[in-house]
Amino acid sequence: MTLIGLIVSIVISSASLAWGFAQSGFPSFSTWIIIIGLGWLLAIWQRWNWYSSIALIVFTILSALGLWFGFIPGWLFAGGVFALFAWDMAEFRLRLVVMAKDDDTRGIERRHLARVSLLALVGMALASITMLLRVKFSFEWGVLLVIVTLLGLGQLVGWFRR
Repeated sequence: MTLIGLIVSIVISSASLAWGFAQSGFPSFSTWIIIIGLGWLLAIWQRWNWYSSIALIVFTILSALGLWFGFIPGWLFAGGVFALFAWDMAEFRLRLVVMAKDDDTRGIERRHLARVSLLALVGMALASITMLLRVKFSFEWGVLLVIVTLLGLGQLVGWFRR
């Protein structure tokens, strides 16, 4: 469950941040953001645990710089929030490995995902409010919100089925 959340959050974070920079006229930054995101996915596969911390720092700095220069805020918030979500999932996966076998790892994982998903939901709500106030709410932003909502509902249905 955490692996799927980790991969999806890396993809959403990279795509959101890259789209925000591309719409502001910086396609070369977008290319590098996508490369860093692909490197993050490769790092999961290769078990390079140090990469997620570096990627989080880079994505956070890029989000802050974009906000500083007045880029479209929703994309940068989404990139930052989902980078934080991905980093947390990567670190949580490391903690799951060292847990005792008699611990309720499924329950712990489910509760952790619920808390972090709530944080992501609040972040997306704040970003949406910012987009509405700045009159930057676009079709693409609506598509991202629909995708995130469908992923959240799919996760909820998966929890109730178990």
